[in-house]
Amino acid sequence: MGAKRIIIVGAGPGGLTSAMILAHRGFEVTVFEKEAAAGGRNAPIRLDGFTFDTGPTFLMMNFVLKEMFEEAGRNAQDYISVTKLDPLYRLKFSDFELRPTNDHNDMKRQLDSLFPGSSQGYDKFRKVEKTRFEKIFPCLQKPYSRISDYFFKAFLNGLPYLSLGKTMFQKLGDYFEPDDLRLSFTFQSKYLGMSAWECPAVFNIIPFVEHEYGVYHVTGGLNAISLAMEKVIEEEGGTIHKNTPVQSLIIDGRTVKGVELANGEKQYADYCFINADFAYAMTNIVDQTALRKYTQAKFKRMKFSCSTYMLYLGIKKIYDIPHHNIIFANDYKANVEDIFVNRKLSADNSFYIQNASVTDPTLAPEGHSTIYMLVPVPNNRSGIDWDAEKDRFRDHILDQVERKTELKDVRQHIEAEKIITPTDWENDYNVYTGATFNLGHNFTQMLYFRPRNKFEEFNNCYLVGGGTHPGSGLPTIYESARISSNMLSKECGVAFSRPSTLSSKHMFS
Repeated sequence: MGAKRIIIVGAGPGGLTSAMILAHRGFEVTVFEKEAAAGGRNAPIRLDGFTFDTGPTFLMMNFVLKEMFEEAGRNAQDYISVTKLDPLYRLKFSDFELRPTNDHNDMKRQLDSLFPGSSQGYDKFRKVEKTRFEKIFPCLQKPYSRISDYFFKAFLNGLPYLSLGKTMFQKLGDYFEPDDLRLSFTFQSKYLGMSAWECPAVFNIIPFVEHEYGVYHVTGGLNAISLAMEKVIEEEGGTIHKNTPVQSLIIDGRTVKGVELANGEKQYADYCFINADFAYAMTNIVDQTALRKYTQAKFKRMKFSCSTYMLYLGIKKIYDIPHHNIIFANDYKANVEDIFVNRKLSADNSFYIQNASVTDPTLAPEGHSTIYMLVPVPNNRSGIDWDAEKDRFRDHILDQVERKTELKDVRQHIEAEKIITPTDWENDYNVYTGATFNLGHNFTQMLYFRPRNKFEEFNNCYLVGGGTHPGSGLPTIYESARISSNMLSKECGVAFSRPSTLSSKHMFS
């Protein structure tokens, strides 16, 4: 009997990781990607000699990425070049700034100079959150297909560390008293597209991981990871068909038999992996009459992340600012409430600036640089008319950039430019309601209550990506791919190794 054929819908980080692993394990893998380049929201944007990452720019938990290449029988360093950043990033408030670092003594000196006595809280933060991370991370590496999965040893060991009922902002109060200092450790909730006043406290493991193990940059941008995975897939005999959108799943009863492409061609397989944005896939490439659980009515009741307004600038200048910069609104909480509660655009915004050319000269012509700006904004449930707001909001943000940062003359040096609005995310990138960080990560949409890795609606169908367990963010998306690949391998009797324990990982490399 020949190798089982696997069709993967979408060449995002989850689809590529699954394809790499499964092809190495002997499956016949075919990926269909609608765009001209692999990577999804982790694909490159190339403008007149400048290269930008479409979405993610932070690489955390580098050991997870290394393991994904090891799952495919490869060494990551043979395919990508990784640099550890110091400082991790700059946090700029209206009256002070902080440059977090993995040098813990320097970090404590910075904290005590700004908030006297706070270094003791930092020691407590590192100690408590280290234990939480060690207990919780193994829970994120296993599937939750049945309620009984909550009774596995890993979850029972982690249960006391979930801080149920507490938010990130509340839990940080156990370590730090000043609100601004807490915010310096809770802005990471935006990685999940959530408010720090709503995001569950368990996600304090994210700032811990950054402070303990570092933030990395990949030469060429994080999109180089996608290109490297594409190369491994090809080496393993897998196939990626680009510029080939999937029109619909072919469903027979409760079983997915294959896909119908936009050109009318039908492709059949033994199993199907869906890496398209989950809610988009359910509402666009699945026959609505075949769905029992994830109907359009259900999605209207579910919580989704915020969206982002993106500005990619090719600049004829190099600015002397750190690689990553987070600029806080003067009233950060009011800005967050505008995004998540009032669903309107703020007069004063928080925003992120990546100045990657100070680390990586390959991204721009000599003497030039790439400036990537991300502004969290409401998703498209807001009803904001982005066709009308797009240009006005651009000028509004650049006004703040020039006023609040060292980029005082940035407008004068723009040579290339691209904007992505929430409407573009929805219409051009097939992101449901423009929610760039996918389904919300509240407890009622996590673990067993998140769409499952082995999809509960249909047979022979698996999910990968931010819309399934364990959630959004590159490391967790990679883990979703490993979980689904391992579940399929087990179903097909193909041998695989269990994920290694935290103590055996290469955490400091």
